[in-house]
Amino acid sequence: MDRILDILFLFPLLFLLLQPSSSHPLCTDSTAPLTPKTPLTFCPYNGSICCDSIKDSQLQKQFLSMNISDQACASLMQSILCASCDQFSAELFTIESGARTVPVLCNSTILEDSTQSNSSAANDYCGTVWDTCNNVTMLNSPFNSSLNPNSSSKLTDFWSSKNEFCNLFGGASSNESVCFSGEAVTLENTEIQDPPPNGLCIERISNGSFLNLAPHPDGSNRIFLGDQMGRIWLVSVPAMGSGETIVVDESNPFLDITNQVHVSDSFGVMGIAFHPNFVHNGRFFVSFNCDKTEWPGCSGRCSCNSDVNCDPTKLGLDGGSFPCQYYTIVSEFTANGTNAQILSSMAEASSPTEVRRIFSMGLPFTNHHGGQLLFGPEDGYLYFMMGDGGKDDPYNFAQNKKSVLGKIMRLDVDNLPTAKETTQLGLWGNYSIPQDNPYSEDPTLRPEIWAWGFRNPWRCSFDAERPEYFMCSDDVVSTYEEVNMITKGGNYGWRTYEGTYLFNTTDSPGGHTSPKSINAIFPVMGYNFSEVNKGDGSAALIGGYFYRSMADPCMYGRYLFADLYGAAIFAGTETPENSGNFTRNQLPFSCALDSPLKCGSTADGLPDLGFILSFAEDNSNDIFLITANGLFRIVQPSRCNYACSKEQITAPLSPAASPSYLSSGIQLRRQPYVLEAFFFLLFLMLGFML
Repeated sequence: MDRILDILFLFPLLFLLLQPSSSHPLCTDSTAPLTPKTPLTFCPYNGSICCDSIKDSQLQKQFLSMNISDQACASLMQSILCASCDQFSAELFTIESGARTVPVLCNSTILEDSTQSNSSAANDYCGTVWDTCNNVTMLNSPFNSSLNPNSSSKLTDFWSSKNEFCNLFGGASSNESVCFSGEAVTLENTEIQDPPPNGLCIERISNGSFLNLAPHPDGSNRIFLGDQMGRIWLVSVPAMGSGETIVVDESNPFLDITNQVHVSDSFGVMGIAFHPNFVHNGRFFVSFNCDKTEWPGCSGRCSCNSDVNCDPTKLGLDGGSFPCQYYTIVSEFTANGTNAQILSSMAEASSPTEVRRIFSMGLPFTNHHGGQLLFGPEDGYLYFMMGDGGKDDPYNFAQNKKSVLGKIMRLDVDNLPTAKETTQLGLWGNYSIPQDNPYSEDPTLRPEIWAWGFRNPWRCSFDAERPEYFMCSDDVVSTYEEVNMITKGGNYGWRTYEGTYLFNTTDSPGGHTSPKSINAIFPVMGYNFSEVNKGDGSAALIGGYFYRSMADPCMYGRYLFADLYGAAIFAGTETPENSGNFTRNQLPFSCALDSPLKCGSTADGLPDLGFILSFAEDNSNDIFLITANGLFRIVQPSRCNYACSKEQITAPLSPAASPSYLSSGIQLRRQPYVLEAFFFLLFLMLGFML
């Protein structure tokens, strides 16, 4: 994000349980529903759906080939075929044993817990299908395709009764699944919605200047803190409410690569990620920028090349850098020490020598470099966020399927490619391509690409309880700052759109992309510039996390994000749960009365955060704000005298409260889980002994 990193340059010292079938709306190919460019003619679906006009035509041909003479049955079969267009089609057609050929049909005998809002859901749709179609002959029936494909048959040829039929094809709609009732699936929230929190309480636990924070993969209270210059420290996080601060020994960093990193305006260390198996292999990865005139190791291929119709010799003609002077690098390093030290999680230093160059690419301009690194919590692959290269993307890199600029990449760093694969695929470094990356379905895409159409994604996160919720912010030009829900192969619209607004540029040597030629996925939430910029046109959204800490139970499950300029923090609430529909509220925030370090106050009474540069999460799921004025942590609302009916408080807090104030909310709510874990382990041990 150019505005974030431009501001960094002004500071030279900166340097609940997962329900397996619950998810946001997805299509059967795991992509997000889209709004088609032209209305469907055969399947009566509108709005966000899983079919385009081509798929609609294919379904119509399939229906006509069935040759159903009974009109009532034909109408039901049309609706069943068209259910694949429903925005919840992945839920309707998928079961644990694999994909279905027909959706789960609502069965009235098990609908007591139904949360579907359509009134027809109360009807026995599965029974209706049987009663109407059981004795009707049809070709290529989707119900018996696996039993006897390409045949003419009746339902009674394979099932003797309605109960037998509906035991196989019927189901109910609940909090964990949906069923098909002949109409588009819609959800309603049957629970009483909690009002937005009264406020966000934060404490200041460090005055240091950082940009990156990653929890230690050993599950302890230790974190890695990194600055923009190229230094990373391993530190312990004090217990919430203990009155203690984070202590950083600046003379003893875990890693120091300041001699390799170029720091200026929009450059520096942009991301750090530790291998999920770090405690055994000591592997970790750093994303940074370098200048090839300063460091001999700064080299690679230029992102402006003939593959993407870009002439690198023209890049420096407008007063910019000469062709690809600056690079984005992803390097692998290793923890120092013996294997025993690594296995015991006690390695406290690393080698500054690069083990492997994972990725190296020359940059066209001097901003929009993204750079965040994340390991997928379920797949173990490395996700690498890359901006469009800068200057509002005149070469239209973000919409160019052969460019990795303006993309989220997904890389396999555990299996290295052969020399032949590297040459054939034109890889940018030492990684291989996961077989299920979107290129397997769209061969015109670069194989590294997971999602595309971004200006400068900053920052992204996976929900700790629902890993399929992958959220990314994207900083845009001057209209709408956006939060996106990332899906495989999704196109998020830039440079054709910024947010939901069309974007027009006069400088476009790379050409334009017509809105009608793409199915852009619009943001799930965000805000207009006018809401936060105080009249100066300044706004930049900083992506955050779903709040999963028990410190503030009134915040639990909401997505937190903020504006760079420190005056606005927001909470996104999904209603109903697992629907992908969000509402946004701006939150008041203040400093804990017993904050270990003084938060300071501004003229308008807000804590003195300066610029909010990033959010972070530790192993306890506590959320941190990394700001220009230090590191802050979200704490119990009672410590700011905010009311939260869900918080368990043992004693009231006064302005004179001692720093030894202990976090009753966290302790009282976590102890039962500790006891449960203890007795569970004891039970296992006794079982083995017996």
